[in-house]
Amino acid sequence: MTKIPSDVEIAQAHKLKPIAEIADTAGVPSEALIPYGTTKAKVDITKLPDAKNPGKLVLVTGVSPTPAGEGKSTILIGLTDALNRVGKRAIVAIREPSQGPVMGIKGGAAGGGYAQIVPMEEINLHFTGDFHAIAAATNTLAALIDNHIHQGNALGINPNRVTWQRCLDVNDRSLRNVVTGLGGAANGSVAETGFTITAASEIMAILGLSTDLDNLKRRLGAITVGYTFDDKPVTANDLKAAGALTALMRDALNPNLVQTLGGAPAFVHGGPFANIAHGCNTLLATKAALNLGDIALTEAGFGSDLGGEKFVDIKARFGELNVDGAVVVATIRSQKYNGGVAQEDLQTENIDALKKGISNLERHVENIRKFGIKPVVALNLFHTDTDAEREFMRQWAEDFEVAYEEAEVFAHGGAGAEKLAQKLLDSLDGESKQLYDPSEGVEASIKTIAQEIYRAEDIQYSKRALKDLKYIKDNGWDTMPVVISKTQYSFSDDPTALGAPEGHTLHVREIIPRTGAGFIVVLTGDVMTMPGLPKVPSANNIDVDGNGQISGLF
Repeated sequence: MTKIPSDVEIAQAHKLKPIAEIADTAGVPSEALIPYGTTKAKVDITKLPDAKNPGKLVLVTGVSPTPAGEGKSTILIGLTDALNRVGKRAIVAIREPSQGPVMGIKGGAAGGGYAQIVPMEEINLHFTGDFHAIAAATNTLAALIDNHIHQGNALGINPNRVTWQRCLDVNDRSLRNVVTGLGGAANGSVAETGFTITAASEIMAILGLSTDLDNLKRRLGAITVGYTFDDKPVTANDLKAAGALTALMRDALNPNLVQTLGGAPAFVHGGPFANIAHGCNTLLATKAALNLGDIALTEAGFGSDLGGEKFVDIKARFGELNVDGAVVVATIRSQKYNGGVAQEDLQTENIDALKKGISNLERHVENIRKFGIKPVVALNLFHTDTDAEREFMRQWAEDFEVAYEEAEVFAHGGAGAEKLAQKLLDSLDGESKQLYDPSEGVEASIKTIAQEIYRAEDIQYSKRALKDLKYIKDNGWDTMPVVISKTQYSFSDDPTALGAPEGHTLHVREIIPRTGAGFIVVLTGDVMTMPGLPKVPSANNIDVDGNGQISGLF
């Protein structure tokens, strides 16, 4: 029996083009290229040419994720290669993988099979150090806060109301709640605090939404780190920290350039999660792809209810972007799972479960249409999909009046998505719009998202959330857009409510102002900003041989 190569084996067998050649393909001038070795580089945003006719922007989103996996990033990358094969200058802009999922439950996150971004191992591990810079800046600010209190506390910071947390790009539940300053006065003040995973940190969000170095510095200075004994907010500017933080983040601001297996330019930059942050790659990388290509393809984490909504209401709003088209990635087995089939039985044909579970895909299509965008459904094929199931999906799409095409990019790369590419090109005439107006206030924004996207009937605020809401209004932060932190597995805040639930209650437990990023984070349900590892972490399968060859990264 022929052994099927793993993702990392496919990536390692591929001969990469020199990064200078990829830059030339993308139209990046040589003076803008900052090589990190021979196969990856940063791009100096100040030396990129202004585009007279920016390209079309395509958002790739998906259905609610299931344990079986849907392959959203794989479709995104394969579709980019397919568009280049049919004569378009397509550039992909995607998030950097977090070490948390890489070592946790998902494994590598640079696509899969023959639709990958390479060098895969480097992208999945340390890459160019952007995550390290974010952690260094985050933890430096935490140290400056603690030191200020220790050295006399001239600002009158209430140690019990320091809201800034340290971060680490590891899934480590033990760090969710910690006590610092133990060991006597020489070791600082005793304080209860915790760690956030780097992907959910505010400085990650700031990197994602900054437009240049001055804008980055302004946002970093505007971070609210805590409150005084008189309940007044304290910012990084008050601590005179903005300059040092900007110095640590200076190089991280420049997008990273690599390539797909098909030789297409790929910007990989920024990595916020969509279930606990805003879920999109950086504005700078997306705009670079738009300015250099005919079509810029990018993704948002998870489904339309999380990454898709935030892409339009946060990223597109801040960046003044029009989303010209969208692809909703689905699989037959994901819809069967939403129809009640257990994971171990998903390979068995089950038309009845498919009929029941298709409501999940329908809901995601409806959500994308609410933003004024015409979606194309991409069915990511698996070898277990039967002819009858595929015919059901084709007929469903016809009846639901949505553009639809199958794709096999995992096995065939760009060649497996040329029909999908053409279907997408026929749909690129959307004029996107935001779902809500932030000037109406945080409560109104939450209500609109809950009702229109989640189909909730009611919103229940905890006592803490009501107190947070009052404080946000008192400080004039009530007109910032909102990032709702919610489980990715359901339209509700109950991860077990599969399919397309409606009439439920959204439970808001905490509301956090992110004054540097420029939005309000709304925590719902049981979602944590520091994930934990599963019983069998992906890290257990990763190894390195005596020649330095890495294995087990998916």
